[in-house]
Amino acid sequence: MPLARKLADAVVVITGGSSGIGAATAYALARRGCAVVLAARSAPALERVAGHCRELGGRALVVPTDVTDPDAVRRLAYVAASEFGRIDAWINNAAVGAVGLFDEIPEAEFRRVLDVSLLGSANGIRAALPHLSAAGGGVVVNNASILAEVAMPYQSPYNAAKHGIRGLADTVRQELRLTGRGAISVCTVLPATIDTPFFRHAANHSGRELTPPPPVYPPEVVAETIVRLLRRPRREAYAGGAARLIGLPWRLAPAAAERLLGWYVQRTQFGPAPRPEAPGTCSGRTPRRCRRAAGTGDADSSSG
Repeated sequence: MPLARKLADAVVVITGGSSGIGAATAYALARRGCAVVLAARSAPALERVAGHCRELGGRALVVPTDVTDPDAVRRLAYVAASEFGRIDAWINNAAVGAVGLFDEIPEAEFRRVLDVSLLGSANGIRAALPHLSAAGGGVVVNNASILAEVAMPYQSPYNAAKHGIRGLADTVRQELRLTGRGAISVCTVLPATIDTPFFRHAANHSGRELTPPPPVYPPEVVAETIVRLLRRPRREAYAGGAARLIGLPWRLAPAAAERLLGWYVQRTQFGPAPRPEAPGTCSGRTPRRCRRAAGTGDADSSSG
């Protein structure tokens, strides 16, 4: 089911709203007159995005939030509904990454990627559902990446998290239908490689410079896909032509596609320069640079 009211009258919560896809989505919605509620850990970055949203004609509210904290996410939903009277849509977009061989990524960083990228989305859905029901229906959009359908080497925690988001969305959609809450739609967006801070902020245990595998699309491509899903919800939607092209051979000939994608990523994900290890998704008891990268939205994006 689509939104219970016109998009211009909608109240939309966006996690990972301080940069990249989250910010681009906020701007796209603000241009259409929406009220956007922006969540991430960096209040100054959120305020900058909110200011531009207001310049574009939308209403904006900043609620600094750690999506790994269920109580904080419930508070985000409560504040959004209290300020604007309801919630019509919820976009789970916060994500972080760790790049390297599976057996060389520290366990704590692996867990951090799952906490932010997968459990953060679960916390968002759980907080959103009662408010969407109270509004007479609504839409949840989960930003899952094409890596929810395929897999690439050196991205094991991110692959696992995004596959998990896709499975979670499919399950919740079934349960809503079975329990008479079909007015709430659950959608999954599968972007190709997007030009966001992801590769700059990801923990890097490869020993090499990280570069986004081409083709690379601007975040506005994903933002417009999300807007279309709010207007006409679908189970899944690709963002960027390469995402659909990558997904098709994976479905038709998965063994061959797995070998080909592994070969391609090996040659395009790393630049020529060596890089020391960078704990981009480290815990909060670390220097500021690491905390920024580990935040819930400052590194939001899709890696591929």
